[in-house]
Amino acid sequence: MRKPLSSIANDLLDRCAETLDTSVDSLIEEFEQGLKPAVDNYSRRLVEFCCSKTIKNISPRVGKRISDGSISRFTYDMMLAWQNPSTAGSEPSPERFAKEKEDKSIPLEGNEGQMHDDIPLFYSDIMPLLVNEESSVGEDAFVWFASLIPLVADVVNARFSFETLTAPTASQLHFPAYDRFLKEIDKCVKYLQKQETPTGVELSENEFILHVEGTSKTHRVVRHIGATSWPGRLSLTNQALYFEASGVVSYETALKIDLSRADVGHQVKETSTGPWGFPLFDKAIAYESSELSERLVLEFPEMTSSTRRDHWLTLIKEVILLHHFTSKFNIEHPVHVWEIHARTILGVLRLHAARELLRISPPAPANFLIFSLYEDLPKGDYVLAELANAVKQATGLSPCTATSILKGLNISHGVSLLNTSEDETSSPADTLKSLETTIDQVREEVKEVSVAKATVEEMKEEGISDSLLTLVELASSMKIVLPWFQVVVSGEKPTITFFMIGLVLVVIYREWVGFAIAVVLMLVVGTMLWARRNRIGERHKEIVVSTTSDKTTMESIVAAQHSLKNLHEIVKTTNITILRIWSILIGKSPKQANVVMWAMIGIAVLLVAVPFKYILMWLLLCFFIADSKIAKRMSSEQGNRRLREWWESIPIIPVRTISSRP
Repeated sequence: MRKPLSSIANDLLDRCAETLDTSVDSLIEEFEQGLKPAVDNYSRRLVEFCCSKTIKNISPRVGKRISDGSISRFTYDMMLAWQNPSTAGSEPSPERFAKEKEDKSIPLEGNEGQMHDDIPLFYSDIMPLLVNEESSVGEDAFVWFASLIPLVADVVNARFSFETLTAPTASQLHFPAYDRFLKEIDKCVKYLQKQETPTGVELSENEFILHVEGTSKTHRVVRHIGATSWPGRLSLTNQALYFEASGVVSYETALKIDLSRADVGHQVKETSTGPWGFPLFDKAIAYESSELSERLVLEFPEMTSSTRRDHWLTLIKEVILLHHFTSKFNIEHPVHVWEIHARTILGVLRLHAARELLRISPPAPANFLIFSLYEDLPKGDYVLAELANAVKQATGLSPCTATSILKGLNISHGVSLLNTSEDETSSPADTLKSLETTIDQVREEVKEVSVAKATVEEMKEEGISDSLLTLVELASSMKIVLPWFQVVVSGEKPTITFFMIGLVLVVIYREWVGFAIAVVLMLVVGTMLWARRNRIGERHKEIVVSTTSDKTTMESIVAAQHSLKNLHEIVKTTNITILRIWSILIGKSPKQANVVMWAMIGIAVLLVAVPFKYILMWLLLCFFIADSKIAKRMSSEQGNRRLREWWESIPIIPVRTISSRP
């Protein structure tokens, strides 16, 4: 029995029936035949059923439909209908309406064509003014649509993509931005298909150009070899990286960096370049591998930020991680391998489109890419494992896979594709549910880690003086423990001292060290529980460090000079100690070396003949009585003097500093 639907849902069903060349009643009848008893949310399930059938019908011609603009409004209404499928939930709440009105401010009236031209450049600033009171799409509807067809987003990272796209518009996706986003994806496909093949290279059958810069119409790319620089064209595909140095008339033969080999140790990172080899400008990347004799340094010059460098760095990492993923999870079937490549290519296309849409504030590249995103997120490896499992379980080609979408966008490939299989080994819905559960767990972890990282970043921004003051303040908490420890060791309270000596000796003799450590750990746990119960963390939300001082400016300068001098003395003493030990080890001073060797032989014999626990008991006993009156009486001033004289008689190896490299 047909239940009341919202106006947008009724209109959508009519359009779905028209697209499928059938009637609405036929669609409802087909839906109810497969409907399980007591299904929850009848209206939404009906919308999902109709949308799924329609998407399968239009996906083979998705590129053409994006160009003529017919798919934008249709798919956007699908998300709106899923969001408000019934009459009960079709009207927005007063609170939401007020919030949207506040965010949107005054609608912009004017030429529609001019409005669309302005969206990419000023999207971040005036997007709230470009929409009227029409309903907008939320995150859940966007993710649901991504699970149907991986066009505007991949279900693996759809929530992260949505957050980035809607950051300027209060987490609501409006139709002008959605329509422009789809058209930018289509433009990127056509633009990349027109790019020339790198000089002297024949791309493989399944190789697609993902990004190109360094041409006359794009920004410059410079390769640095020592102190020389070579401008040229840089091309990235889903298999390799190509650099062509600029010649007099044309480009020279391309240098190919194969990124598809997972057994090669690929390393790509940020680096700095500058004139005559001086690292002044932080706008370059360095690629290293076991196949290259020297690292490849590429600079992406720009006036202010390092956005281009970060963009290229993320894309190169994505291609490397793509091949690492297929190798790690043993994805060998050509259809499965190309499906992973197709998802990566679509992610790069979405990233290009988002950069055009958000020119003022370029988005974080990783939020549109699968492998770069989950490589850095906590427990991201769980999501990648679920993704590998989902890809392997696909026994046939569905009309709504990433491979099919690329085909609909006229991106050719040489993989022999299978027909849709009727007998799947497992339910796609179950696989998708497991994947979404893992993604939700990762997002919760990301929120916790983001809060923790925010507190750490505040600490990292402190200067050296503030950091030293903080360290001193944190170390001052040891003042509570040190006086008690000094009382125990010095013997000021003999009862406590003898009790601690007896306790430690018994623990070592009875070999209860593990039991003693366990007791200490339980005491720490008890202290933590006591602090939680008394809400110590809530009462002490911050540590206050005072930078004020009672000293005058001159006194502070003198104190700093003395501190620097003391630090210099410590460094010199450390160097001398290391050099004297080195002299003994290499036999620079034979007399002292003989003494050390005989002493080491004696200690070795002692360790072999006497059980270690007795030696440890003797050492601890010496430690406790070292500061007592008995130890002072037994100590020999003459012996200490002879030991100091022996140490000072050890010559050190001369050290010579030179200005050039040896």
